Amino acid sequence: MAIYGSSDAINVIYGINNAICGIKNSIYGIFNSIYGINNSIYGINNAIYGINSAINDIINALFMIPLMPFTASMVPFLA
Repeated sequence: MAIYGSSDAINVIYGINNAICGIKNSIYGIFNSIYGINNSIYGINNAIYGINSAINDIINALFMIPLMPFTASMVPFLA
């Protein structure tokens, strides 16, 4: 009986250790989810910057259209 009793005590200790590891893993999981949320926010910000730069490129191209005849008329002088 003493052997069974000691093995029960060891199993209780293992159970406590496993519970502690589970708590640690859940804490790590919470931190990882926070990091994931931050990374997704960075991704959204990068997408917004990309859209803004594309809009700026379109606006710059539209401003260049009125100058095209002028630049075309300058070609003989530049050549």
